[in-house]
Amino acid sequence: MPPLTIIPDIHADADRLRRSVVAAPPAGKLAFLGDLIDAGPDVSRPADLEVLQEVRGLVEGGRAQVVMGNHELNAILFHRVGRDHAPLRSRSEKNAKQHRSFCDAFGVGTPEALYWTEWFLEFPLWLDLGGVRLVHACWNDEDIGTISTRRPDARLRPEDLEEVAAKTSAFAKAVNNLLTGPELRLPDGVSFRDKGGHERHHARIAWWRSQERTWRRASLSIPNPDELPDTEINSFDGVQFYSASSPPVFVGHYKMLGEPTVEVPNAVCLDYPKNPCVYIWQGEAKLSGQLLRCI
Repeated sequence: MPPLTIIPDIHADADRLRRSVVAAPPAGKLAFLGDLIDAGPDVSRPADLEVLQEVRGLVEGGRAQVVMGNHELNAILFHRVGRDHAPLRSRSEKNAKQHRSFCDAFGVGTPEALYWTEWFLEFPLWLDLGGVRLVHACWNDEDIGTISTRRPDARLRPEDLEEVAAKTSAFAKAVNNLLTGPELRLPDGVSFRDKGGHERHHARIAWWRSQERTWRRASLSIPNPDELPDTEINSFDGVQFYSASSPPVFVGHYKMLGEPTVEVPNAVCLDYPKNPCVYIWQGEAKLSGQLLRCI
């Protein structure tokens, strides 16, 4: 198998996309972990169209694969209406802000927005390539089994979208968990502010850190970890930790802090916005920090 360069969340940053592709071995393949769109405040020149055109060209040319991210799913829902003619994802100020660069490029519910979000429906929710697994936020065998019963190719269909938007069925919850990751409610009286300044009462849990038992060490996407108590979590109910005997898995999504690192031998998050990186997988069963490439 040729080297596989795994590329996390691009978020409409054309320069980061180019640097990621340049870092890849010329004869190798590429795999994107989703969230191609929706520039954050640190992207000086949002370029949703440029990024999508380049990645689509790589996919159609046979060099790249893409799994769906939560931003792609959110965009699919944001630009479509249900049977009640209401948007499948609320067009609130908060959600519109999240999608601002995509909407600036294509409008809201326009033919152009629908064209690109129709392409997003071609992205699988996960890829299992035998020796390596790819998913945007969380590999969960039970959820994958739930989805596979209906969609063995791991791709959503238009008829699934209202159900997924409602987030109440087992199918919808499984989709949401793969794309956003497991969360636990914080103890009473405890909250934190996310990167957008919103107060949060639930914390994302690092499902690959089975050895970590405290809120501060087990939680992810916390801009200031000191806001969480350094006390043990009473229950991990609903969190399926990744087995040490499972194949290597790569995720993005979590906006990790510090220097890119391989925390455990068979699972790694590559989403380090302040220190962008890729991983060049060469078939190894145990992941190595030496194959992380900062770009």
